[in-house]
Amino acid sequence: MDTWIADSATDIARRAERELEALVAVSSPSGDVHGADECAAVCSALAPAEAQVQRLACSSPGHARDILASVQGTGQGRLLLLGHVDTVVAHAEHRLLERRESCLIGSGSVDMKGGVVLALGVLRALTQRPQDFAEVALLLVVDEEWRTAPFAHVERFTGWDACLCFEAGELTSGGAEGVVVRRKAAGTVRVTASGRAAHSGAAPDAGINALLALAKAAQAVAACHDPTGPSRRTAVPTVLHSGDAFNVVPASGELLCDIRADDADAIHSAISGLPGEIDGALLRTELLRLWPGMHSEVAADPILRRASEHLEREIAGVTRGGASDASHFASAIPVTIDGLGPRGGKAHHPDEYVITASLKSRAEVALAVADAVLRPDGS
Repeated sequence: MDTWIADSATDIARRAERELEALVAVSSPSGDVHGADECAAVCSALAPAEAQVQRLACSSPGHARDILASVQGTGQGRLLLLGHVDTVVAHAEHRLLERRESCLIGSGSVDMKGGVVLALGVLRALTQRPQDFAEVALLLVVDEEWRTAPFAHVERFTGWDACLCFEAGELTSGGAEGVVVRRKAAGTVRVTASGRAAHSGAAPDAGINALLALAKAAQAVAACHDPTGPSRRTAVPTVLHSGDAFNVVPASGELLCDIRADDADAIHSAISGLPGEIDGALLRTELLRLWPGMHSEVAADPILRRASEHLEREIAGVTRGGASDASHFASAIPVTIDGLGPRGGKAHHPDEYVITASLKSRAEVALAVADAVLRPDGS
């Protein structure tokens, strides 16, 4: 293995557990300004002294400001490191980091504070070789988990040499180090229904049941589920709210659905067939959020081949269905590679965890990929 990769990964792993413990100790559910600001303070303290740390306006109104740590060099390459510090875990369910056998268990540990720790370590390691880049920047956003607004930061980094995102890593079935080069587009759909209230015992047929209309709409969405089809579309109704009392025909309600596919057109086509009326109830369908797909296989391939040579083990591009901020950059930065964080599991679950040993092995992967971007000829 390349000496710089080995030595830098050892240094990152030596600090990673304590840094992850500090970051997980901050409860930072998406939208919580105080938690985001505390995370920003921790990340600023862990950034290299050479970094200029700024707070940028967040994409989502009412949120704390995003975090940008950048280091200037004397070379030519420009590399963006990407992550987020918000979680889906509410304050009441927040769990501090706990060491158990080979794992580190805690809220947001794998999604994605473990990745943030590795990204900070890669930034520190690259700071020691300024001759190899013009600028390396680490962007940490505070609204990734629940954002519905347009992503604000693409234009600032358009044309950079690569974007490396530190969502959770994985091993392939063949034992290769997996990094994400392809993601589905992701859409969040809301269907609202307007019916008519009536007494459910005395005059049930005088009402128009919004709940039943939404149930039929949910079935229509689910009928579009075709994960093995040409667009690999998944269509899953996820939340249904309707009714205010047990003895009243529900007059209104809301249905949320999660639809994902290789391309956004397949998401639009899934909802285009939903009717505007079912059994007298009026339906309104809107696309709350649409994140683009990511297709970086071709552009990333030479980078991954060079990185595999430097690492002396295979780094393989994989596909993942989950959405990520990396998808927003893929059209503006063709070499966009995700899944560079540590391995773990149970994201968005009380027992969310990071595999301790992967902090070092995945640091090696991230360093090898960064090195392959910034030294394309290997010199």
